[in-house]
Amino acid sequence: MSRTANREIHLAARPQGWPTEDIFRLVTTDVPTPGQGQIVVRNTFMSVDPYMRGRMNDVASYVPPFALDAPLDGGAIGEVVASEADDFAPGDTVLHGLGWREYALLDAKAVRKVDPALAPVSTYLGVLGMTGLTAYAGLIEVAAMQPGETVFVSGAAGAVGSMVGQIAKLRGAGRVVGSAGSPAKVERLRALGFDAAFDYHDGPVSEQLRAAAPDGIDVYFDNVGGEHLEAAIGAMRQNGRAAICGMIAQYNAPEPPAAPRNLTMLISKRLTLRGFIVSDYGHLSEEFVQEVGGWLRDGKLSYDETIVDGIENAPAAFLGLLRGENLGKMLVRV
Repeated sequence: MSRTANREIHLAARPQGWPTEDIFRLVTTDVPTPGQGQIVVRNTFMSVDPYMRGRMNDVASYVPPFALDAPLDGGAIGEVVASEADDFAPGDTVLHGLGWREYALLDAKAVRKVDPALAPVSTYLGVLGMTGLTAYAGLIEVAAMQPGETVFVSGAAGAVGSMVGQIAKLRGAGRVVGSAGSPAKVERLRALGFDAAFDYHDGPVSEQLRAAAPDGIDVYFDNVGGEHLEAAIGAMRQNGRAAICGMIAQYNAPEPPAAPRNLTMLISKRLTLRGFIVSDYGHLSEEFVQEVGGWLRDGKLSYDETIVDGIENAPAAFLGLLRGENLGKMLVRV
C-alpha cells in the first residue's frame, strides 16, 4: 500500500430543507493501519441513496443520524490493501458499509467477500445488492403480488423502481405501470417492458394513472409518497396492497405534505399500506440472489447505472439523486 493520504467526505452542518453542497466538507486524513482482526479497503465504488437524506437530520429513526464533523457512511465495495485478519488477503474484493471515503478501516466481521468474476463489482451495490433485494422483498413479500395483477410503481426509473417493474413482469403481473420524471425516463421504462409509463410533470398523477390503468391497480410500490400515494389509493381495487419503500417527494419539504387526503378509502376498499425496511428481509437473500442472478444470466433483466467519478464529487452525486438526475442506480467511482 503506497498511498498515505486518504480523502473523506464529512457532514459539516445539518440541512434545512433541500441540502446544498456547503453542508459537506472534503477532509484529508492518513490512510489507516489495521489492527488485529481488521482490514483496510481501497474503495472502488460507493452508493448514494435517498435514505441518507433522513440520516442528515438529528432525529430518531431506524438508523442512527450521521454525526457532524465525521465521515458519512453507506454501501461501498473495494479491494483489500492490508489485512490483519485470517480470512482476508490483499486483492480480495469486499462489500461493506463505510463509503464516503477512499480508504476504510473495518473489522473483518463487518465485511463480506464477493467474487468479481461472477458479475461487475458495481452490481453488488445495485441489482444484486440492497437495491435489488429491496425491490424483490417489497414486491413479493410485503405487497404479496400475485400473477395477473396490475402493479403501479412510482419513481420507476430509479434503481429500485426499475427492478420492481421488471420483477413484476417476470413474476407474471398482468399489467405494470410506472411513473418517472422525464420523457427519456418514460421511454426507458417502456424499453424495460413496462406496459405503460407516464411523466408525472405532464398532469395530475391521478388522471394519468387512470388512463394508464383504467381498470384500477392491485399493488402499489411507493418510492415517492404525496400525490402519488393519494393517486394510488384512489386507483386501488378492493383488497389492494401498497409496499411503502420511500417518500422522496417529501424528504426535503419543510412542512408535512397535504396528501394523501383520501385515507378513508382504506376502510371501504379494505386496503393494506405497509412500510418496510430491507434489513428485515435478510431471510430472502439466498432466494433473491438465485432468482435474480438467473434472470441476469439469461438476459431477462436489465439494469442501469449512473456513475459519477471522484470522491470529491460524491456530494454532487447525492444531490443529483435527490433531483432525479440518475437513471437506475447512482454510484460514485471512488
